[in-house]
Amino acid sequence: MEIANKKILVVGLARTGIATARFLRRRGAAVRATDMAAEAALGPGVAELRALDIDLALGGHRIEDFTAADLIVLSPGVPHTLAPLQAARGRGVPVIGEVELAARFIREPIVAVSGTNGKTTVTELLGRMLDASGRRVFVGGNIGRPLIGYVDGGQTADVVVAEISSFQLDTIATFRPAVGVLLNITDDHLDRYTGFAAYARSKMRLFENQTAQDAAVLNGADPVIRAQAAAIRSRRLFYNTTEAAENCAAVVGTALALRRPGHEVVRLDLAPFRLRGPHNVENACAAALAALAAGASPLGIQQALSAFAPLPHRIESVGVVNGVEYVNDSKATNVDAVLRALDCFTTPVVLIMGGLDKGGNFGLLETAVRRRAKALVLVGKASDTIRAALGGLVPTVQAPNMAAAVGAAAGRTVSGDVVLLSPGCASFDMYPNYQARGEDFRQAVQRLNKMNAP
Repeated sequence: MEIANKKILVVGLARTGIATARFLRRRGAAVRATDMAAEAALGPGVAELRALDIDLALGGHRIEDFTAADLIVLSPGVPHTLAPLQAARGRGVPVIGEVELAARFIREPIVAVSGTNGKTTVTELLGRMLDASGRRVFVGGNIGRPLIGYVDGGQTADVVVAEISSFQLDTIATFRPAVGVLLNITDDHLDRYTGFAAYARSKMRLFENQTAQDAAVLNGADPVIRAQAAAIRSRRLFYNTTEAAENCAAVVGTALALRRPGHEVVRLDLAPFRLRGPHNVENACAAALAALAAGASPLGIQQALSAFAPLPHRIESVGVVNGVEYVNDSKATNVDAVLRALDCFTTPVVLIMGGLDKGGNFGLLETAVRRRAKALVLVGKASDTIRAALGGLVPTVQAPNMAAAVGAAAGRTVSGDVVLLSPGCASFDMYPNYQARGEDFRQAVQRLNKMNAP
């Protein structure tokens, strides 16, 4: 791909945008970078871009910057439907995302993981399976390590493992993973897409450039994936399915058998696997199948399964106070994630929910709340919406902040209960990200523990 002397506009200046602008400038492009935020809100990366002689257009988007470019590269958080982008496309300006740009310079096989929930867990687990198998691995993508940073950093890997979001798939053109993993497709980001069908189409783009030489690892129990699987041209490896003829990952008790056509069955032990919930058994199946397809050894896969610890903010136990366990699932930013979290527990749960609504259907939680929850504590902008959908099922209160929510939850528990933060919403009404929300919950639990210390 020719870059030198081209006029390239980078849109969005968070971590990925800064890494992209840096990469392009170092290869001789005339780079301009634009962001809706003012310079004061963008942090120290702006100074680095100025030092690289990159033009900056901050505090808004100027349509002339878009229409005058030879190429536009979007950061993942930037909607690909912006009016200036439409104007640029109308003039024939190509628009791609950072993942598409990076993939054009990556020669190593890419294993790409997508889905509504579970992406980060599977991406990290898969990377560790390959690493334990003696493969040099770069793990990145939508988990804070941009793929363009791998290209720009001069690293050498045998395999690139990447978490890929629907936003990133919106702006691909030739991106072709050697192994694509699609975990599930459920309601999410409906504040950004025109509807669920549009969101699902975006997810299925993961496979659009694959050929018969590639592999697709698919959740056979997901009805949306199942309905569209026939159109996938690559080798399909199903897990979580009752269809014996296609079941490539069979779980019986704590035994996991991996089957691939033309290969011996690989048998693994899930007993040491420490992640809670049936959904994490599914995640283990997906990661193991993908790792095997990417060249991992059975021993390496087993070692990673046995050693893997829960990631922060994902069904993470953060303390026990007066016999009550407090669990941080701040990463649960949609309704399906809350369903999966509730399914991890058999003891009564006081559920803390709320935040910024992304258009989710909270009514889908009715059966799970009736079955698992003894009380509901709501916080954030979506409190009234959630209360209207679920408030009549169990005792429900609203709290002004996380500390008050934890206190209200504690007051409704007895020894043996669980307090679960599983918001079902984005965090941006009160926090910069879900990590900050989870840390606030953790600190509130720590304060509660000190108050109750003898």
